[in-house]
Formats: sequence, structure tokens, C-alpha cells
Amino acid sequence: MSDIRADMAEEALRVAGEAEREGLALRLLGGVAVRLRAKNGLHPAFERPYADLDWIVARGKSAGAQRFFEALGYAPQKRFNTIYGKERLLFFDEEHGRQVDVLVGSFKMCHAIPLGERLALEPITVPLAELLLTKLQIIELNEKDVRDALALLYDHPVEDEDGDSINSTRIAELCASDWGLWRTFTANLDSLRGHLGRYALSEEGRQRVAKRVEKLQGRIEEEPKTFGWKVRSKIGERKRWYDLPEEVEGGP
Repeated sequence: MSDIRADMAEEALRVAGEAEREGLALRLLGGVAVRLRAKNGLHPAFERPYADLDWIVARGKSAGAQRFFEALGYAPQKRFNTIYGKERLLFFDEEHGRQVDVLVGSFKMCHAIPLGERLALEPITVPLAELLLTKLQIIELNEKDVRDALALLYDHPVEDEDGDSINSTRIAELCASDWGLWRTFTANLDSLRGHLGRYALSEEGRQRVAKRVEKLQGRIEEEPKTFGWKVRSKIGERKRWYDLPEEVEGGP
């Protein structure tokens, strides 16, 4: 029997603590990260099951991450890790039937979300701005992404700083330099309004999220766009602006 916890939030905290002691820059992504960042607990309207844990480790730390997770009792998917280990690693919690997905160096799905030095800005998860970006960079949102994005906007104010706020300046700067990311993110942000009525929130709760969406939209639009953004915007949707990454039994 391993020390792996049955409760995924508890296990995420255990893994994060062990990584900190080992000096491994490992940070949590995905739905469990959203849950852990909810200071007063996740609102019942946004509860959902979690199938796996999603992590990101600093570039060049793939070998260290492999040793780390194996030492914690996770079984590596050896063939996958041998082929793709410089960018992504897969492990399994065989006792509980769960997958662990570890990105290496960068987040790349429909769009690339750079982290760089910001990876270590928060102690357990990636910063809230990047966490929201990973949820709303998907070209076709599914239910878990909608719930998680709304939960983030429900629990955290939109400000020009990190910490317990969603850093609107960071999001605006990334969108202003990448037309494709801007196109997908702003479309998804706008679509969240239409989903609000599906969840058991108070009127105050719905208004809170709606106002934060509006504030974030305004900050994105006022950010000066780069030359590259302007050039790409002239092509618009005549050329595909997103990637279609292959899924391996789920993702963040």
C-alpha cells in the first residue's frame, strides 16, 4: 500500500508539500487547483468529480519529475514518457484508478500559455490568471471547463495583481500579443454569461460573476495590441487560429 490519499485535494496538497521539500518547482493545474484556491470552499453549484491530477514542472526537470512521482508510488506510463517526456509525462495511481498528467516547461493545448518565472509565483498552483487562461483557451468548452471558469470568477476578484486576485493585466498583455488567444479567450469569456443561469446561484452571485467578466473584457480591450496582433487580425478566421492537440485520456 502506498501513501497516496484517496481524496484528490488531500493528495494534491501532499504532493505539493513533498515537491517543496525536494526543491522541485511543481505546480497544480486543472479542476483540483480551482477547488484548492477557493478560500471559503467551492460553491456547491460548481462541484464536480475529478478524474485526474494535472501538474506542470519547470523546463529541464522532466527526469527529476519522473523520479519524484515514482518515489511517491505512482506507476509511469513508460512508453509514453520515453517518447514525449521532454514535454509531457503520464503516471497512474493504480490503487485508486487515477491518472496524473505532468506538463514540462509550458502549457500547450489549443493555445500556448507561457509561464516562465511565474511558475513559482504561487506555492501550490499556477497563478489565478494562468489558471483561468488554461480553462478558457479551449476552442470548445465542455461542462467541467465552464464550471471551473465560473468558480474562479465567483471566488476571486479581477484586479491588476496576483495573489488571491485574477491578474487582468497579465491576461490582457497575453491576449494583446496573440490574436488567436485573444479570439478564443474573449469568445469563451463572453459565452460564460449565457451559462450563468444554469447554476443554482443567488442573484448577487450571478451579478458578481457578470461584473467580473465585464471588467476583464474591458481590461483586455483597452490594452494596446502589438504589431503582430494587428497583422494577424486582418486575416481573421479565414485561417485557423488554434491547435487541436491530441488528448490522452483527458486533460487539465
